[in-house]
Amino acid sequence: QVQLVESGGGLVQAGGSLRLSCAASGRTFSNYAMGWFRQAPGKEREFVATISASGFTRHVDSVKGRFTISRDNAKNTVFLQMNSLKPEDTAVYYCAVGRTGWGPAREDEVDYWGQGTQITVSS
Repeated sequence: QVQLVESGGGLVQAGGSLRLSCAASGRTFSNYAMGWFRQAPGKEREFVATISASGFTRHVDSVKGRFTISRDNAKNTVFLQMNSLKPEDTAVYYCAVGRTGWGPAREDEVDYWGQGTQITVSS
């Protein structure tokens, strides 16, 4: 059974930093892309960042230069380093495993979801 366990969420002041981790279990994920999505109150879930099986990364424009996705295949873990946080980054952040080694950047490209972790950025 595949499980994704996220950690690292919490409350931070604007300008601060947080690091999210997502530990995957149940199979080997080194051949699959992994990513992060987020859902703010009253809004649809949106793509944040993805890292392919080969390590190629993509970030949504609103977080470029502030967030960095990375992965440790030996630990089946994906990370999201978030710096210079803004109140508009407040959301529930979800870890995702893609169906292939590329993506996921859309919800229909996701095979598995984490339970979500709350990030609240105060002004």
